[in-house]
Amino acid sequence: MKRMVIFDPAMCCSTGVCGPSVDKELLRVSTILNNLKNKGVLVERYNLTNNPQIFVDNKEINKMLNDDGVEILPVTMLDGVVVKTKSYPTDEEFCSLLGVPSDYLKATVKIKSNGCGCKDGCC
Repeated sequence: MKRMVIFDPAMCCSTGVCGPSVDKELLRVSTILNNLKNKGVLVERYNLTNNPQIFVDNKEINKMLNDDGVEILPVTMLDGVVVKTKSYPTDEEFCSLLGVPSDYLKATVKIKSNGCGCKDGCC
């Protein structure tokens, strides 16, 4: 399986989906990553505020930050290679890069029903 890692800019929480005003792009990415996880596809995600040592330890990310500054973030790596900078992958790019069908990005709702629950089917 391919290994995708997303290096986020500094945010107030691990996903950036907090506070009084939620960024729609961060909500989209967080939702996609959660849906992928539920399908068995793990994407690592690191926030500069919460995980600064990972940014230092990754030589490629460290060099990019030193050369281009934090404006280069977010950075997406696939199998150790930078595939996107300055924005998050689109839905299509997530699918293409990870080799998954588009339905992997959508939530799966499982509804278990034994009828309405009324005795003798009488409501």
